Amino acid sequence: MVLLRHLLDIEDSESIDKKALSNGEVYIGIFKGTLPHGKGKYIWCDGTVYKGDWEEGKMTGKGQILWSSGAKYEGDFSGGYLHGIGTLIGHDGSEYRGAWRMNARHGLGRKQYSNLDVYEGSWKEGMREGCGKYSWNNGNTYMGNWKGGKICGRGVMKWENGDLFDGFWINGLRHGSGVYRFADGGYYFGMWSMGLKDGKGTFYSAGTKHPSLRRWCSSLGCYESGRNLLSHSSSLNSEKTRVLIPNDMRSLSERMSINGIFKDSGRFSLGTVSLDENSSRCSLGSEFICREPSCMLSQTSDEGQRGVQDNCTVVYEREYMQGVLKNEKVKNTEPSRKTKQRNKFDVKVTKRKSYVDIFQGHWSYYLMLSLQLGIRYTVGKITPVPMRGARDSDFGDRARIRMYFPRKGSQFTPPHYSIDFYWKDYCPMVFRNLREMFKLDAAEYMMSICGDDGLTELPSSGKSGSIFFLSHDDRFVIKTLKKFELKTLLKMLPEYYDHVGKHENTLITKIFGVHRITLRGGKKVRFVVMGNMFCTELRIHDRYDLKGSTQGRYTDKDKVGENTTLKDLDLAYEFHMDKLLRESLFKQLSLDCSFLESQQIIDYSLLLGIHFRAPEQLRAILEPPATMLNHATLATSDGINSQGPLVIPPKGLLLVTHEPSSVSTTPGPHSRGDTLKANSLGEKEVDLLLPGTGRLRVQLGVNMPAQASHKLMQDEVDSAEIELFEVYDVVLYMGIIDILQEYKVKKKVEHACKSLKFDPQSISIVEPKFYAKRFINFLHKVFPQQP
Repeated sequence: MVLLRHLLDIEDSESIDKKALSNGEVYIGIFKGTLPHGKGKYIWCDGTVYKGDWEEGKMTGKGQILWSSGAKYEGDFSGGYLHGIGTLIGHDGSEYRGAWRMNARHGLGRKQYSNLDVYEGSWKEGMREGCGKYSWNNGNTYMGNWKGGKICGRGVMKWENGDLFDGFWINGLRHGSGVYRFADGGYYFGMWSMGLKDGKGTFYSAGTKHPSLRRWCSSLGCYESGRNLLSHSSSLNSEKTRVLIPNDMRSLSERMSINGIFKDSGRFSLGTVSLDENSSRCSLGSEFICREPSCMLSQTSDEGQRGVQDNCTVVYEREYMQGVLKNEKVKNTEPSRKTKQRNKFDVKVTKRKSYVDIFQGHWSYYLMLSLQLGIRYTVGKITPVPMRGARDSDFGDRARIRMYFPRKGSQFTPPHYSIDFYWKDYCPMVFRNLREMFKLDAAEYMMSICGDDGLTELPSSGKSGSIFFLSHDDRFVIKTLKKFELKTLLKMLPEYYDHVGKHENTLITKIFGVHRITLRGGKKVRFVVMGNMFCTELRIHDRYDLKGSTQGRYTDKDKVGENTTLKDLDLAYEFHMDKLLRESLFKQLSLDCSFLESQQIIDYSLLLGIHFRAPEQLRAILEPPATMLNHATLATSDGINSQGPLVIPPKGLLLVTHEPSSVSTTPGPHSRGDTLKANSLGEKEVDLLLPGTGRLRVQLGVNMPAQASHKLMQDEVDSAEIELFEVYDVVLYMGIIDILQEYKVKKKVEHACKSLKFDPQSISIVEPKFYAKRFINFLHKVFPQQP
């Protein structure tokens, strides 16, 4: 008994007892009534032993458990669970030290795997999630963001051979914008898609002067899909979070102590504990705190750049298609004479102030918070109302929801971190029905726009001066409106409601809500929430805004970037589609244009997005070996491989018979609409099979396969830019946008056109009937009928 007291660390004044259960298990220790309470030891039939604290029959407090397999845990328990701070040593020699919650690694911790790989950082429900550093036993390291156990988000990968990549990742693969630094000092700034170079980029060979990487890292987000990925995508409580958790680089042990306190409890289950890992209670240093990944690249690159000579000015502009080099041309960065002269003088240019520049230095932040607050209030208020059809009164002037949002809160509104504003929601029942019609769940809608990830401001290249926001999941675009645009939209709303109700495959912009924010001074900001037609798993390589006009419809080549939306005269392709797909497209285009014509709408355009596929015959045409990337495949959930083969899809694309259970069911703005039929498969509904990528449902304007024939001009043949091939497999995305310009002809405009010898067909102010006819005729040339 004395030996038992010593083993259990029990004072002599406390009585201990031994109880054998009917199932053969044994408890030795202190009881409270009939339940173990205090210090005790429990032995299971399979040989598993727990020694430590008990509370009313459950393991709670400090303890140690040794499984029959040889795995061992020592640390905190709560309600029968591994919960708090502890160390788990697996039977295979792996070791985890850090925070636990309900038998799962949760919080900050360090795990050394049996193969000597090491991960230090944040965990969530047993998976690597948040910020962390992974070191492979071969010398490769990654520091950055994780999600669901895989590399996902912004991060830096450094290979043992000295190569380094700083950019965006998804599911363990490079995906998005980034910069790759080669061991020899060369750099490639560009885009990646599922681990392969995909899109435009710039290559700087070793010894070439390149842009400041610190400046590039700060503007990295603007490089992908036109959105500022590194901007403040704050939630409604983001400012509060910054106040409660300052960036003071607290030690991990301090933060883990906080993370280890939870109120949840439950029954201990051996089946829920992973027996291949171990962790010990310890004070892990502040080196676990993940620093800004770009610092690693910025520091190393800037140091290497100091020795670069200024006379090295030749760089290569490249364009890739799923890892295949499509175009390459030499770009001379020597500034022109005009540029030198312009830089010689300090000329101050007055920037025209946008009509929404009313929140001073933080207007976009306050506007974003106000949008989220208002939309959350509106959707929450209208959702409980029983579903019914839209009535005439739902479209009238009185069909409004108004609310005042003071900063300190009120009886009906919460306190917030924006500024005082008045909120107005137009025709709430109509747009509630439209969201239902578009198969959009109210909870999904609110989470997408009003969730913790917030909104992202997009740069606008249009002449309207409108401001754009993008939801964190890319499903919705929010655009500010001018007063006349709002009036036009509300005027045509009843007919729009009927049109989209009758035509599921309509290509006209899907509208989910119209709102207005008013400040105390009386300044107003109106905006509309629309579906993002480019919300897709595939990269959109080229974007075109097509009106069927020639007057001014081109883009200055010097201003063309990765995400520039091009115009009619820039389009150098003809798209050949399956006969039935083309017939379906023009049938719907005719219906949509007839509707817009009936509403006296002009100046609309077809927004066309093109995803190029690398053909099979070009698999061997890869970039030169000197610039080949050391490809990383990091997709496994536990033991991770840091190297893998470079995969090129065997074929561009393939049409197969539609199978609902095989296609992606991810909700998006295109979930509504019929599956299209293809003539090439016997007029059956079809899916689009993309080897190496996935299987997608073909809908009108969404996932539409085609062949793009490049119109190679004679002057291009003699230039420095050489096209490696002329015909591509492509996937097309399209929709009709800018539908709020009402026809208002003025005699003086017509007279001016005649006196200046302008062709009336080449300007936007034309009759709606003529505009629709010209628009359709132009698209017939873009999508010619096959012989």
